[in-house]
Amino acid sequence: MKKFYLLAILFLAGFAVVSQAQEAVPADQVIKMAKEEYQLGKLKFKEGTTFFMEFTNISKKPVIVENVVVGCGCTVAEKPSAPIMPGKVGKIKVGYDATAAAGSSFKKDVTIKIKGAQPKTVYFTGEII
Repeated sequence: MKKFYLLAILFLAGFAVVSQAQEAVPADQVIKMAKEEYQLGKLKFKEGTTFFMEFTNISKKPVIVENVVVGCGCTVAEKPSAPIMPGKVGKIKVGYDATAAAGSSFKKDVTIKIKGAQPKTVYFTGEII
């Protein structure tokens, strides 16, 4: 009988975790990116650049950016520290060091993790001269 109760509890706990994971809505229902891909153009070798990825909160609740994950060590990103209120614009500061070989092109990704929403990945491209 104890095994039955244990299995029932484990089943219900697993069901609760699965149903909670399904509550995350697509990021595009919460934020609208100003651009899906940022084109940085030509960058001088090792000079790099800094730019902002902008998004608008299109939901009816404040948006909290929990984390911003970059695709490689050549990129850094800073998330907004305060919640973004409905209708307002949030900015993510992105820095790229441009240490790839001169004459090469690049495409890098930045993944934005929003509380209660699925992650959103945005890209930036350019060429090293």
